[in-house]
Amino acid sequence: MQRNAVNAQGLHQADEQGEPESVVVHVQLRPRRGATRKCLAALAALAAEHDEVSFEVTGLSKDDRVVRVTVGVDLGPRASVAKFSPQAQAAYAFVSAIFASLYDHMPVYTAEPSGAERAAAATLLEKAAAGVPTADVLEEMPSTTASPVPSPRMPGPSERIPA
Repeated sequence: MQRNAVNAQGLHQADEQGEPESVVVHVQLRPRRGATRKCLAALAALAAEHDEVSFEVTGLSKDDRVVRVTVGVDLGPRASVAKFSPQAQAAYAFVSAIFASLYDHMPVYTAEPSGAERAAAATLLEKAAAGVPTADVLEEMPSTTASPVPSPRMPGPSERIPA
């Protein structure tokens, strides 16, 4: 599920080319394993209401109880975010709507997903685009630590906020 061609990896490449650095905020939804399809459908419906916002499913992990779906929302160039541009306002409204309307799926702000979580999300999106039902894709993915679907990573020392 990708709103447009902009994604977090593409943003880093744009920064290397001298273009303005874009800010991405990551929100993680944690539906129970049986409610993943409902969660993704609700996210798609919410995205249809906010069609001016650029976002992408950037990470996927699961354990015995929940599936963790990380969504990266592009706020726009850093300078525009600081000035609260229309793009940033629309992105903030979308994130606020995620917390307000998808509260059953326990949304939280999270750090950027790991490479393994990104790869798992790419596999999910690729198979879903080919017509494979989401539930089938998730069931094929094992939830052990040796699997391609990792447990969520813990934040690093520089990512922790003191209480």
